[in-house]
This record gives sequence, structure tokens and C-alpha cells, in this order.
Amino acid sequence: MTIKTGDRVPSATIFKMGDDGGPEAVSTDDYFEGRKVVVFGLPGAFTRTCSAKHLPGFVAQAQAIRDRGVDEIACISVNDAMVMTAWGMAHEAPGKVTMLSDGNCALTEAMGLASDMSAKGYGKRSKRYAMIVEDGTVTHFALETAPGLNVSSAEQILAALG
Repeated sequence: MTIKTGDRVPSATIFKMGDDGGPEAVSTDDYFEGRKVVVFGLPGAFTRTCSAKHLPGFVAQAQAIRDRGVDEIACISVNDAMVMTAWGMAHEAPGKVTMLSDGNCALTEAMGLASDMSAKGYGKRSKRYAMIVEDGTVTHFALETAPGLNVSSAEQILAALG
């Protein structure tokens, strides 16, 4: 079943790059507790639409999103923490968008958002989406149901934030 507005973000372990230069485990329960977070998920780092539009849009709109009461903006993909960090650095994300790794696909599968892209050699990936999470509960959810960036862009999130 796919996550929807009103649901709690499932308990899972995701990763970010730690201060020691290696992956650091992050509990979703702890990550979302007491905060308003915009999360956007996508098929993969360094891929076409993800690199040309999705991540750059959130980097460009980071301040406008934060100005609407958002504590953090996070990009999550089924890539490892090192790849996510390198990709974020390539797009000037540090300080604007937190790069999170769901390398084991644990959160993505728990949210019902896994996509089998094995036919293209990608393995398990995430569907493209964006959501607003307040204290662990999804208050807005937008899933792309067709190729492209139609409902999960930074501009669409800004509109949802009011």
C-alpha cells in the first residue's frame, strides 16, 4: 500500500554522511520528530530528470521553502550515502538540501514506493514523489504517475505550503 496524506512515515533506518566521513544510520522516527520536513524522493542520483530538474529546483528554492516554516529539506534515493553526498556537492546542495540514502530500499519499500527498474539495469529504485511531513505525519503527498516532473517539483511544494 502506498503512503498517503495522513499516514505516519514508517519506522526505518536510512543513512546520511557522518562527520567521520562514513555512513551514519538515521532513524526516521528521530529524524521527523517535532519538525516540519519537505522530502522529495527520486529514482537515482546523477540521472537525467533528477539531475537536470528535481534536485536543482529544490536547491534553488530552498530559502523560499524554509521561509514558509520548513525546518529541513531532504532528498532521498535508493543510492548509498557516498553517492548521495557527491551528487549533492555537484549541485551545491550542502546547507540547502540534506542528502539521505535509502541504499537498502527499506523506507522506500515500507512506503510502497519501490519500483523495479531491473530491466534497465537499475535494480530497485524509488518512484518520484514529494511530501511534507510534520512531526512524523504526512500532511501533503504528491506522487508522479507519469514520466517527468509534474506534481513533485519545488514549485509545487511551495504552492502546497501556501
